[in-house]
Amino acid sequence: MEREQDPTDNQYVRDPDTEFEPVEQLDESAAREQAQTLREAIRYHDYRYYVEADPVIGDRRYDALFERLLALETEFDLDTEGSPTQRVGAEPLDELETVEHVDVMRSLDQSGDAEDVREFDERVRSDLADWNGEIEYFCEPKFDGLSVEIVYEDGIYQRAATRGDGERGDDVTEQVRTIPAVPERLRGEYPDFLAVRGEALMPREAFQQHNRERVEAGKEPFANPRNAAAGTLRQLDPRVVAERPLTVYFFDVIDSTATFDRTSEIYDRLPEWGLRVTDRVELVDDIEGAISYRDEMLAERDDLDFDIDGTVISVDDRDACERLGATARAPRWAFAYKFPARSGETTVRDIIVQVGRTGRLTPVALLDPVDVGGVTVSRASLHNPEEIARLGVGIGDTVRVERAGDVIPDVSEVLDGDDGHFEFPDRCPECGSEVQRDGPLAFCPAGFGCPAQREQAIEHYATRDALDIEGLGGQRVEQLISAGLVEEPADLYELTVEELAELEGWGERSAENLLAEIDDTREPPLAEFLTALGIPDVGQTTARALAAEFERFEAVREASAEQLQTVPDVGPKVAASIRAFFENEETAAALDRLLEHVEPQETEIERGDALDGETFVFTGSLDEMTRSEAQDLVESHGGNATGSVSGNTDYLVVGENPGQTKRDDADAEGVPTLTETELYDLLDDRGVER
Repeated sequence: MEREQDPTDNQYVRDPDTEFEPVEQLDESAAREQAQTLREAIRYHDYRYYVEADPVIGDRRYDALFERLLALETEFDLDTEGSPTQRVGAEPLDELETVEHVDVMRSLDQSGDAEDVREFDERVRSDLADWNGEIEYFCEPKFDGLSVEIVYEDGIYQRAATRGDGERGDDVTEQVRTIPAVPERLRGEYPDFLAVRGEALMPREAFQQHNRERVEAGKEPFANPRNAAAGTLRQLDPRVVAERPLTVYFFDVIDSTATFDRTSEIYDRLPEWGLRVTDRVELVDDIEGAISYRDEMLAERDDLDFDIDGTVISVDDRDACERLGATARAPRWAFAYKFPARSGETTVRDIIVQVGRTGRLTPVALLDPVDVGGVTVSRASLHNPEEIARLGVGIGDTVRVERAGDVIPDVSEVLDGDDGHFEFPDRCPECGSEVQRDGPLAFCPAGFGCPAQREQAIEHYATRDALDIEGLGGQRVEQLISAGLVEEPADLYELTVEELAELEGWGERSAENLLAEIDDTREPPLAEFLTALGIPDVGQTTARALAAEFERFEAVREASAEQLQTVPDVGPKVAASIRAFFENEETAAALDRLLEHVEPQETEIERGDALDGETFVFTGSLDEMTRSEAQDLVESHGGNATGSVSGNTDYLVVGENPGQTKRDDADAEGVPTLTETELYDLLDDRGVER
């Protein structure tokens, strides 16, 4: 066991408002010492906030400490292993690799019937008939999130993986690293090796706020916190994960050099190492106590800030657990006592069709208000035309409504109604354009010609992911549109102080500030401009790839579908979306007007020809550079770096913890593989400087 230095005598813990001298006045030795002191302080403040739920510092000052540390590490090129600044997010990944777990992550036998829980107790007592110990049960909430394995060695965060099939999961090391509740370094007397199991989730209040921000940015809201957590952790860009409010609750030790006599002891030890646990746990004498605990949690579930779908009942004594063992699927010493589904019956009074920023049409059922799990529900999603047909739902039908993930209402079943169903419109309800279908989904193709899409396009243009006009949130955009000042992004650049100052809640200073922010976006980097346009199927990663390939906006705009598909990972569907966007007459006219005010900057890339025409695919992590840096290096010398192996691939570069799929594909296609060392030898032979 090792012990971290006690941080309570740290100056940024004793006096977090300590003023900083300018960075340029420090030498490297002083900077290194101050950085280490800041790291210890930030870890302490993280512990007080996430584990003890008793912060001793405000958000603004915490941010100041964090930004100072980041500035020191950047300015003096300091080693950042184990530093809290690693939470800002690494470079985007090409894919999620598959890794093996330290030990099997089994699921649980489960039921919502109390008699099944009592039968579990009978089996436990029968199997332990010759055991002399006392049988007590440790009860805890069953989190409704995404289960992850997290590994620490010598107290330092090493890797994280999703549960997957129980034996292997997706490598989400860089994604989980960005979650503030997951420490880069353990506290106290920690074991040399520790593999823990936790649940990644999005707290309810944070989820609601994040969904509001997504809607204001013209993005589809997440259906529920569980989907939000799962979708976030599988993002290939860890920087996206860093911007979303995920947390982790830890609940088990998978493997460790530390030993434990009881499950309840694990809950005592995890916080000592800086790992967050819930305090809503209880040790009971018998199974009836466990059943009562579950009933209490069912009554209190709406008061929690995280979603649970039941409770977990575990034999507390670890020796007894060893005796009970496990099946291939589940341990014999634990059982999940599930909550009943939240649902209600009501009548569909109307069905409306909403238009999203990308033109997607979403049907929504307007309901007679009904109580579903303590929440009054009057609207529910019908998702898409195919779902309407599958359910056979129509206006006037009696339906069952469930709160999917206990959050977003969902029509799950028609209980009584006519044989027919709601006829999905063949024209957009906002602009009258003929609706187009893409599989189960329906779209309005009008682009800027559709008022609903136009309004949301303006909001998206200003978001942080796009041109980051901070003073132009959803409410202000709506106000500008209602006042008749803005109809499309080009109008933003023609606003005047006098026009804005006349609006309610505005003054001359706020008007000047907004216009200054807008003015700063007149010469945006090409990738950011492409993102801001909100082209369907084109996010930040694809926008960067397009900018790197074509370098000029007009080249992207005029590229054929075939030319677009030469960009790594742009397939026929994405290429078709890009072409449809630029070929739409209303969109083209709006773009022409926008380009009168905005001049996207060319992407300047120095290209050599040492690897001209050769295609590389990377799998696993590299030691000397990130995989993204290696791909950029290959491309800057005329090569191609793609995300999947095909018959056109020249080399598969295999790093640490590689994915099996790419290696299997390389074997099947006869593609030679290179280790990291062999890659560098090849580059040296070609005269490529690293």
